[in-house]
Amino acid sequence: MTPQQFIDTALWFPEAEETEPFDPGVPVYKVAGKMFALLSGSDANGSASVSLKCDPDLALELRAQYPAVTPGYHLNKRHWNTVALDGTVPDDELVEMVWHSYRRVVSGLRRADRDRLLAVLGDDMPPVPSSG
Repeated sequence: MTPQQFIDTALWFPEAEETEPFDPGVPVYKVAGKMFALLSGSDANGSASVSLKCDPDLALELRAQYPAVTPGYHLNKRHWNTVALDGTVPDDELVEMVWHSYRRVVSGLRRADRDRLLAVLGDDMPPVPSSG
């Protein structure tokens, strides 16, 4: 998944917005003012990365399954994973990780916001980016 495909995926979610509260060029994706994703620039290998909120047990499973998934960089390592966008994590899996992150954040919102957003989202998932 390219950084632009990630951006398109993150902004697909109901009421998702892009902000840059930390530094210019470091987009943060929020719902109801709460962060569910952060896109970082290229690392030493030339890969961008994304940090996503995650259930602690699932976070450990994903880290064991994919070398590109590491504890959240500069975030609570129990609840956040950082994923290198180096092509080693399948796009459908990455889309599912973003969906999970969004739902984790929405589940912590006040009831009126949570119910509204989950009703709009339903069981829908963002489309998996095409490779061509």
